[in-house]
Amino acid sequence: MSHFLDRLNYFSLPRESFADGHGRTTGEDRTWEDAYRNRWAHDKIVRSTHGVNCTGSCSWKIYVKGGIVTWETQQTDYPRTRPDLPNHEPRGCARGASYSWYLYSANRVKHPMVRARLLKHWRQARLTHDPVDAWAAIQADEGKRRDYQKVRGLGGFVRSSWDEVNEIIAAANVYTIKAHGPDRVIGFSPIPAMSMISYGAGSRYLSLIGGVCMSFYDWYCDLPPSSPQVWGEQTDVPESADWYNSDFIIAWGSNVPQTRTPDAHFFTEVRYKGTKTVAVTPDYSEVAKLADLWMHPKQGTDAAVAMAMGHVILKEFYFERRAAYFDDYARRYTDLPMLVLLDEQTLADGRSALVPGRFLRASDLGDRLGQDNNPEWKTLAFDSAGRLTLPNGSIGFRWGPQGRADAGRWNLEDKDARGSEAVRLKLSVLEGGAQPHAIADVAFPYFGGQPNPHFTGNEQGGDVRRMKLPVVELELAGGKRARVATVFDLQAAQYGVDRGLGSGAASYDDDAPYTPAWQERITGVPREQVVAVARQFAETAEKTQGRSMVIIGAAMNHWYHSDMNYRGVINMLMMCGCIGKSGGGWSHYVGQEKLRPQTGWTALAFALDWIRPPRQQNSTSFFYAHTDQWRYERLGMDEVLSPLADKAAYAGSAIDFNVRAERMGWLPSAPQLDRNPLVLAREAAAAGLEGKDYVAQQLQAGKLDLSCHDPDAPANWPRNMFVWRSNILGSSGKGHEYFLKHLLGTSNGVQGKDLGPQEAKPTEVKWHAQAPEGKLDLLVTLDFRMSTTCLYSDIVLPTATWYEKNDLNTSDMHPFIHPLSAAVDPAWEARSDWEIYKGFAKKFSEVCIGHLGVEKEVVLTPLMHDSPGELGQALDVRDWKRGECDFVPGKTAPAITVVERDYPNVFKRFTALGPLMNKVGNGGKGIAWNTQTEVRQLGELNGLVREEGVTKGMPRIDTDIDACEVVLQLAPETNGHVAVKAWQALSKATGREHEHLALYREDEKIRYRDIQAQPRKIISSPTWSGIESENVSYNAGWTNVNELIPWRTLTGRQHFYQDHAWMIAFGEGFSTYRPPVDVKATAPMHEQRGNGNPEILLNFITPHQKWGIHSTYTDNLMMLTLSRGGPIVWLSEVDARKIGVEDNDWIELFNVNGAIAARAVVSQRVKEGMVMMYHAQEKIVNTPGSEITNVRGGIHNSVTRIVLKPTHMVGGYAQLAYGFNYYGTIGTNRDEFVVVRRMKKIDWLDTPIGAERIVAVQAHGENA
Repeated sequence: MSHFLDRLNYFSLPRESFADGHGRTTGEDRTWEDAYRNRWAHDKIVRSTHGVNCTGSCSWKIYVKGGIVTWETQQTDYPRTRPDLPNHEPRGCARGASYSWYLYSANRVKHPMVRARLLKHWRQARLTHDPVDAWAAIQADEGKRRDYQKVRGLGGFVRSSWDEVNEIIAAANVYTIKAHGPDRVIGFSPIPAMSMISYGAGSRYLSLIGGVCMSFYDWYCDLPPSSPQVWGEQTDVPESADWYNSDFIIAWGSNVPQTRTPDAHFFTEVRYKGTKTVAVTPDYSEVAKLADLWMHPKQGTDAAVAMAMGHVILKEFYFERRAAYFDDYARRYTDLPMLVLLDEQTLADGRSALVPGRFLRASDLGDRLGQDNNPEWKTLAFDSAGRLTLPNGSIGFRWGPQGRADAGRWNLEDKDARGSEAVRLKLSVLEGGAQPHAIADVAFPYFGGQPNPHFTGNEQGGDVRRMKLPVVELELAGGKRARVATVFDLQAAQYGVDRGLGSGAASYDDDAPYTPAWQERITGVPREQVVAVARQFAETAEKTQGRSMVIIGAAMNHWYHSDMNYRGVINMLMMCGCIGKSGGGWSHYVGQEKLRPQTGWTALAFALDWIRPPRQQNSTSFFYAHTDQWRYERLGMDEVLSPLADKAAYAGSAIDFNVRAERMGWLPSAPQLDRNPLVLAREAAAAGLEGKDYVAQQLQAGKLDLSCHDPDAPANWPRNMFVWRSNILGSSGKGHEYFLKHLLGTSNGVQGKDLGPQEAKPTEVKWHAQAPEGKLDLLVTLDFRMSTTCLYSDIVLPTATWYEKNDLNTSDMHPFIHPLSAAVDPAWEARSDWEIYKGFAKKFSEVCIGHLGVEKEVVLTPLMHDSPGELGQALDVRDWKRGECDFVPGKTAPAITVVERDYPNVFKRFTALGPLMNKVGNGGKGIAWNTQTEVRQLGELNGLVREEGVTKGMPRIDTDIDACEVVLQLAPETNGHVAVKAWQALSKATGREHEHLALYREDEKIRYRDIQAQPRKIISSPTWSGIESENVSYNAGWTNVNELIPWRTLTGRQHFYQDHAWMIAFGEGFSTYRPPVDVKATAPMHEQRGNGNPEILLNFITPHQKWGIHSTYTDNLMMLTLSRGGPIVWLSEVDARKIGVEDNDWIELFNVNGAIAARAVVSQRVKEGMVMMYHAQEKIVNTPGSEITNVRGGIHNSVTRIVLKPTHMVGGYAQLAYGFNYYGTIGTNRDEFVVVRRMKKIDWLDTPIGAERIVAVQAHGENA
């Protein structure tokens, strides 16, 4: 109205001119503008980030007005990189900019929710029982148990209170521990680097009660087993700024602009310096647009391209001429000079040949070369004069008693370990002229011709190749004669390089393994491209001393034979001396792997301040067993076995191999034993035996068994499961429908049958005629949004968002640590993860009284990497269960420990820093240091516990900020004093001084308030193999190359060769090409259940998307608006025409595992023969029913199933030893094929199930 009156009085309003008449002010009322001004007004700005697995780790400004988050924008105050580099900022993407939508959306979980049927039974039982007995009564009644299990995923939640849900959960945990054992309580949460304290809250609670923390990198398939195989390190990679130091970059299976959005500017900016970029991806992806060359091999055949490139590099830079830089690097930093024993073997055609075996060891020689400490773990080479030499650095020098003669020899100095004599190792026995040798036939397995209905092979006249190479005969202990060859000579033969010895390809145009012409038949990539890229890549590395780089990602790692993809690429980098060189190396980015203050965090997260060891489990093996996917396994292990292997010795199914690995201590097991570990500890005490001796005795007598031998027995089921910071059922759960059927016991879309009466069953695992359905008694999920996992849970708890809690966040993409901050209080009844688990701990301590007290229990631990346990069976593999060796805990079987748990004081222990930090100290990756100073300072910072009880006088960990300070204080990456101590500890092993790497920052201590003010750069520590410096960007392997610290492998060097018996038996001693496996998921469905529309078989690929990070953001209204607003699947124009599909049609994808209903995106950028469904789209938005399953169309994992690989089960063997999220079986899914067809009927399943409602609904035109 005021504005209307102003317009009527326009000519009478006072006016005043300024700026020489160029401007004029009036008395016009402008309050109408307040609405616009207020939209962007705010009371405060708070720094936070997004705890989502994108690796961005971006710092954001969170704007708050009136206690409400109004919007977010990117922070622009990161510390500078270096004057010669672009900065890391601005960081962020459209997904992150939409996050605040969640806080006040309808998707937000606002109150504690419980499945109504469960709550009804609970409240009824509580009328007559205490909490624990009430839960026991429900579980004792199978009718009540199945009553709430069978409706999981079908709605039916009701609101409860925090007091009530805490009591239910605590009672369930106490009952499960008392009746079955603490290892029947499991928890899954991924990627702690996203929000370390939130992860640590749950893992600390589980570790205090004896529960099992589940792994995630291997389960997500973020973990490439090739990284530990080669380096003894898991995904230590360059920061993104180091891309700018590179002179040649191949983006191989990594869609940088789409999945590494905040860092993509480095990729584009370095091109202005003249750096050449090549994209290798089957589809025309975002990164292809930024590359100088796009190579598009058929999906799944990347290893063939890499092998052909390696062939070119070896031929031109090692044989046609020797690049001096490559030569020096290979001798000093790789296993190429090491000697391998050759075993004589009769081949299938009756001819004999030598086959590569294990590395030659000091123990093989009569005098053991004077080595008393671990001679069987010390590898040998020839020096330049052809004499046997014992190089420093092999793993045998790493471990042993104090004061031993070989102490300080675990380094990469060019010396013979028996003295101080400098040595130059031989790459080939042909070097130096006079060394006696012979040219012999050596056999290598060949897989490139294996038949696969979906992939083109290249048959080469058999599955064994005989290649000629130089060998030397030696005399071993006992007068035995043996022949050996260097890894270099074997590798050259494997790559098929013609050295004038009578074998190998003379020309790149020869169709022989592994030439550019050979790969062209398999991949479709023109041979000229392969030759040019390989040559330019190597030439650049030679001229710049290693500044050629490969950025690699999920597209390479999600295949069954992913190791071959990776090792083929890694071989190129090692041949060209790129690892450990700024601007060069292996830049693997899939998940947010790098939890930089790791050693400070583990003490808090796994309650190492109170009890050691914790229980940790590799998720892939666990879920394969407990979702019963093994019962449907039709990929025979004989199909992936080497043609040179003894098939009788390696018979069995995938789960058979996994069970053998568990009982030999190679992999963990959960649950661990078929009896309650609390009961076992009591029995041992009653028998007057140590727990370790009692368990070993019982196992060998057959009176006790590992639970893995019978995963379907009720005594061995997991019973309680916590999920937090995760959407496992809507995102990462390979074999989604099997989870629903067997673990949860609810409606599902499984179409296939388990192994029939006439099919071979596993031999190590007991087969039950009827598979169980509904193993879990209780599924609890913590989330801020109602995800798929929430929908299938029994209890859903509202957790704080990333703008409502205090936490820590780091990434592998940059060297900074920064916070999540509570810009506002948690909305509705939400609580932070720390407060939620603290609530569980408090209630647990109360309800356990009368049921659990101070208890002892037996804990089994695998032979761990970075511990003496990795020196397991050195020379062969023997199984105690088969009577092949003695049961020796920690050597031929899992380590056995008896620990004490104080159940009534779980809450007190949760909220205080325990005594082991003072008594034992802290450490990581094989070194340890004293932390008494840090404990004292934490007490001064956080305050001491003043209440009476077991924790009085200990540092408090009451709040989430207290927990942050614990991590920051204990970690060398954030406490300079600890960093110096850590480097000094490493120096004791290497015999070299390293503390200079951190000494200049010794007095620096990063606190939580510091990182709230500005992200802080971490301090160099021996936890990681790169350094933080003003002179060099972080690059993995830098300290190995420049500080001569060995890689944590058998030889102490980077490995081209894997000599473990299982690696050789499955044909992967050397890198090779292996086509995708046929998992046989489509034949029973293809053309069997037609709907009148044509069908096609396509390879099912699940890359990462631009409208979400995994499943987060995909249900966000803003991202739904930018995408097509529901599940979509991309297919090529060619394939779409074959089945009559047009863009935006509804299509169905299905196989024996399940079905998906989605809209088609028909695009010319997609390669014929494949179909892409971006990971991860849930079935909670715009998803109709499936014609195949008659239930709502599934998620992307509805058509997948876990398939295990035996080489990932190897353990107790140097770098091939288990570590949590380090090595183990992985959840691959890209070998799957699906049947695709256009849907005939779109049913939104809006019709109520109740018969009385059907007629009324149908009257309105709905489908029945």
